[in-house]
Amino acid sequence: MDIELMKPTEVADYLQISRALTYTLLRQGQIPSVRIGKTVRVKKADLEQFVLDNMKNAQKSPQD
Repeated sequence: MDIELMKPTEVADYLQISRALTYTLLRQGQIPSVRIGKTVRVKKADLEQFVLDNMKNAQKSPQD
């Protein structure tokens, strides 16, 4: 099994957002995460899917 896990600080760097916003998105469940004991990790594949989903949502134009 070859699953790459990222720390929240790495997620923040990857997305170029603040750590506070990263933790908010994790808490809200917008970015899927894995809890291992007291630590939180994000599968890189889930993070990439989060980015793709948000890109699709940003490209949708409002229906008039």
